[in-house]
Amino acid sequence: MPDLTTLSHDELSALKAQLDQEYAAFKAKDLNLNMARGKPSAEQLDLSMPLLNVISSSSDLFSEDGTDCRNYGVLDGIPEAKRLMASMLDDDPDNVIVMGASSLNIMYDTVARCLDFGTLGSKPWCQYDSIKWLCPAPGYDRHFGICEAFGIDMIPVTMTPDGPDMDEVERMVALDDRIKGIWCVPKYSNPGGVSYSRETVERLANMDTAADDFRIFWDNAYCVHHLFDDEADQDQLYDIAEACAEAGNPDRYFKFASTSKITFPGAGISAFAASPDNVADAKRRMNPQIIGYDKINQLRHARFLKDAEGISAHMAKHAAILRPKFQLVAQKLQEGLGDANVASWNDPRGGYFVSFDAFPGTAKRVVGLAKEAGVTMTGAGATWPYKQDPQDSNIRIAPTLPGLDELSQALDVFVCCVKLAAVEKLLQQ
Repeated sequence: MPDLTTLSHDELSALKAQLDQEYAAFKAKDLNLNMARGKPSAEQLDLSMPLLNVISSSSDLFSEDGTDCRNYGVLDGIPEAKRLMASMLDDDPDNVIVMGASSLNIMYDTVARCLDFGTLGSKPWCQYDSIKWLCPAPGYDRHFGICEAFGIDMIPVTMTPDGPDMDEVERMVALDDRIKGIWCVPKYSNPGGVSYSRETVERLANMDTAADDFRIFWDNAYCVHHLFDDEADQDQLYDIAEACAEAGNPDRYFKFASTSKITFPGAGISAFAASPDNVADAKRRMNPQIIGYDKINQLRHARFLKDAEGISAHMAKHAAILRPKFQLVAQKLQEGLGDANVASWNDPRGGYFVSFDAFPGTAKRVVGLAKEAGVTMTGAGATWPYKQDPQDSNIRIAPTLPGLDELSQALDVFVCCVKLAAVEKLLQQ
């Protein structure tokens, strides 16, 4: 494929006619393929089926401290589950609260608590005329959805290869006490696959903030989701808790993680970690809300995954399934678009997504074309606050759910749509 930006109008017109035929052939196949959400495949879910059999009788339903997991109580989780999740959160089990299946639920509730009650005695956020949030973009659409649900003003922040642009972040938080938080997916970010550098983590911990109650929402959703064997031997993400403690801001962060893409997304366990004061504050606010989460599920996860080494061994099986899919994405995009000069994309080392930038002004058209041809993508603009991508270029590719054959077909359609939309745009110019 030649550099499309160098073609003459006549050459572009001829190429459009060719692409129109190719696209019509795809539509005629009546495909029904999906690259919209980062769901594990059935093959991945099968890896965790033994989890359902780790408890075989009523005598197996007692945690190590003697708690009958069938009954009420234990707000913060059984000891073995706290240890398990602490290994993912890189924290002390005493600083961990183990909850239900969804870390997104924890994040929503944490924002709600800060709005209703403030945090550690601060003024409740709902008492401000407005509050603001920093949103590294492209980023996770469901984070942005939480802000939108609560009427929190979102401020996009440029993502760099090392994390959010800290010059932008530091400048803004120093000037405005209504900026109360920042979303962070620090390892294999969604969708860009970025892992925060130590310098970025240290700057987040040390920066001067106009708001004394500024909070870093540290959603480490992909902390164990390596795609390649060498990732486990590389430097670990610098811990935000350690960085904040050393900076003299020990209460600045909230950490979140779950087993959603480790075991069963609809039936896993999730956890929250924070400073001792923040944990005590959270438990006090949670006490009227719930007596205790599903301890049977906590117990079986602890017995199935066991510890950090058990998680690592289990995730290596996931990686063996996912790695060929991400390699296929890289191959198909390079073969179809490598020389066309109308797109760029990342080559992630972990996580669940590929971040793709189409020719400016064409992302919505690409997603629409793909949909008409039977391939469902995440909506264009979803990776930006308010779904407003200023360049109309970013598209999140989620290759995990389809099998290799279906993924290959979906990528062929996608590449055709990218080229067709780019040619249409170039002809308009």
